[in-house]
Amino acid sequence: MNELRACLSVSGVILLAALFGAASPVHAQDASRATPPPGKTLVFVFRSDRQPVAAQVPVIVNLVRIGDLANGTFAVATVNPGRTFLRIGERAVAVFTLEAAANRSYFVRIEAVSSVRPVRTEVRLVSEVDGRSSLAQSRLVGAAPAAFAAAPRAQPPAAPVAAAPRAQPSPPRPAPSPEPGGDWSFALIAKGGAFKLANANQTVAGSASTFDTASKPAVGIEAEFRHKAGFAVGGEAFYYKNDLVATGVVAKQQVVALMLNGKYYVPVADWFHPFVGVGVGFADAVYSGDLKGTSGGPAFQGLAGMEFRFGSVGLNVQYKYLASTTGKTGSDVKVGGRGVLAGVSIAF
Repeated sequence: MNELRACLSVSGVILLAALFGAASPVHAQDASRATPPPGKTLVFVFRSDRQPVAAQVPVIVNLVRIGDLANGTFAVATVNPGRTFLRIGERAVAVFTLEAAANRSYFVRIEAVSSVRPVRTEVRLVSEVDGRSSLAQSRLVGAAPAAFAAAPRAQPPAAPVAAAPRAQPSPPRPAPSPEPGGDWSFALIAKGGAFKLANANQTVAGSASTFDTASKPAVGIEAEFRHKAGFAVGGEAFYYKNDLVATGVVAKQQVVALMLNGKYYVPVADWFHPFVGVGVGFADAVYSGDLKGTSGGPAFQGLAGMEFRFGSVGLNVQYKYLASTTGKTGSDVKVGGRGVLAGVSIAF
C-alpha cells in the first residue's frame, strides 16, 4: 500500500513538471526581439503618438490586415523580399512602400496627428536601434508570425560545464536611414471675389482719369507649405482688371501681383482655422485700349480670414488689403485696393 502511494506521488510530481515545462505563449518581448526566417523579411509597424489620439488605426501590409494599432502598440508581418506596400488608416489613408531585402527587419513608425479628423497619420522608417527600443515598450496586437510563434523555451543545461569562450558579436548591419519628417504639408488655394481700387481719380499717362473701381474679374491662386503647428509660407499670383476713362480716352488696366506670403492658422478646432498673414512682392500694371504700356512697382499686403477644413479639402474666406504704386515718381499710379475673396483649398 505504501509503495502504491509513493508511485502516485511520483506520478503527480512528473505530471506537474510536464505541465509547467510546456512552451509558453509569445509575449511582446519575444516578438520585438524576433529575427526573420531564412530568405524572408520582417516588417514591424508600431505606433507612437507625441500627443496621444484615442482612435485605432488599421494597418495593411501587402493586402493583409495585420492589426488595428492604438498608441503604444505594434504589429509584425513576415513578407517575401521585394517591394512591400503598407496602407495605413481608413478614410484618411497613408500609403508607404519600401524595398525589402532578404534576412532583414524593417521598423515603420506611425504617428496619429492630433486635432485632425478623420484621423491622419504620419509614417516614417526608423533605424533598428530606435525601432527595437520602441517595441520593447509597446504591446503586440494581432498574431505573431509562425516563424517564431511556437518557439520552445530554452532549457537549462543538465550539468555545469566549463565556460566556453564568449562569441564575438557580429558587426551591426547598416540600418536604413530614417525618412524626412512629416510635419509639413502642401496646399493649393484657388479663389475669386470682389476687389475694389482704393483710388478712383488719378493721372495716368499725363491725363486725368477716372477708374471704375470695381475689379472684374478678381482671381488668384496660392501654393503654400503648412506646418502642423499652424505656420504657413507660400507664393500667390493675384489678377484683377479695371476700366478707366480720360478725356477722349477709353482704356483698361490689368494688374498682376506676385506675392510671397506668410500666414498663421489658429487651430481653434479640427475643422475651423482662422488665420492672419502678410505678403510682399511686385505688381505689374498693363494698359490696353486707347492707352498702351506697362509699369510696375513693389507691393505689400495684409490678410485675415478663416478656413473650414473637411479632411484634405477646405473652404477659404479672406479679406485682402493690397498696397502698390507703379511707375516713376511724378507719373506713378496707385493700383492697390481691398476686397473679400472666397475659394477652395486642397491639401496634399
